[in-house]
Amino acid sequence: MDNTIVVKCGGSILAELTDSFFQSIKELQKQGNKVVIVHGGGPEIESMLTSLAIESEFVNGLRKTTPEVMEVVEMVLSGNVNKKLVSTLTNHGMKAVGLSGVDGDLLKATSIDEQTLGLVGKVQQIDIKLIDMLLQVDYIPVISPIAVNVSGGKLNINADTAAASIAEALHAKHLLFVTNVPGILKDGSLIEEVSTEGVKNLIADGTIFGGMIPKVDAALSALSAGLNEVMIVSGKESLVSLNGNLAGTKLTKELEAV
Repeated sequence: MDNTIVVKCGGSILAELTDSFFQSIKELQKQGNKVVIVHGGGPEIESMLTSLAIESEFVNGLRKTTPEVMEVVEMVLSGNVNKKLVSTLTNHGMKAVGLSGVDGDLLKATSIDEQTLGLVGKVQQIDIKLIDMLLQVDYIPVISPIAVNVSGGKLNINADTAAASIAEALHAKHLLFVTNVPGILKDGSLIEEVSTEGVKNLIADGTIFGGMIPKVDAALSALSAGLNEVMIVSGKESLVSLNGNLAGTKLTKELEAV
């Protein structure tokens, strides 16, 4: 839908989301947009695994998910984290419903490499009917990236790729990756738009470094998945600039000078 905006909130930014961020979600709705939120929850998962003395490891940036770890992942993402987001949206005057990819067969997936990664999946099929129904009555679907496989088992999905898959299935006009910075900065100034080639140059010259690299990589993956543009935005301030446009860095497939 050409008025749909998918907002991906990583686990590391969830605790830092400000009132301005939530008010801007409300403003986007007032502008006639439909909003879908997909979230992660890595820090909360790590904290719960530690408190339960359950060991876990990362392989190529993905959490190896044993059946024991999967129980915690689902409990934290679809329970605590999801309901906190729903509650905060509600407290800011919006209608929101918490879902996981299991609900309504929203996300169907297959294992990436069960021997190496355990119950980590990649999305194979998306059923957007439930999302459509909620958007039609102005609810914000808040989705945790848990999927179901062909035998009914649960799989842990990377939140970035889940958000990209959902945005593509919805033909969303924007996919926003919410971070703790306004976007990509060069010499302290915001880069408002950059191509995939330009991003590679910015990584090479050190403008993009550290924790921004995986965020940009996730955005580039979303572009390669079939979206024409994505944005990196801040969760610490309004998503909407004074002129009513989205505030942040737009990443596009088109080649252009940086």
